[in-house]
Amino acid sequence: MDRFMEPCLLLLIAEKPAYGYELMSRLQDFGFGDDQDPGMVYRNLRRLENQGAIESQWDTSGSGPARRLYEITPDGSGYLRTWGQILTRNSERIHIFLQRFKTLKEELV
Repeated sequence: MDRFMEPCLLLLIAEKPAYGYELMSRLQDFGFGDDQDPGMVYRNLRRLENQGAIESQWDTSGSGPARRLYEITPDGSGYLRTWGQILTRNSERIHIFLQRFKTLKEELV
C-alpha cells in the first residue's frame, strides 16, 4: 500500500491543488487510515516534487502559518496516466486470480 499512495496523491492533486493536511484527509477514500504517518505522506510529496510530477508554492495568505500548496505538472499528468494504465492492467489480473481462487477455495474446504 505504501507504493499505492503515490498514484493516489497524484490523482487527488490533479483533481484540485491541495495542502498536505487536506491530502492526508482525502487519502482515506483510498483506504489509508486516519492514523497514517504524516511523514510518509510528506516523503511521497517530496519524491513526486523531486521527480517533477508536482510542484508546490508557499501560501502565506490567511492568518495562520504558511502552508505548501501542491499542484500537478504536465509531467505529473503523464505519470498519472501511466499509473492508471498499470493499475487497470493489474486490476484485470487480480480479478482473474480472484475468480480462479474462489473456484479452488470451494475445493479446499
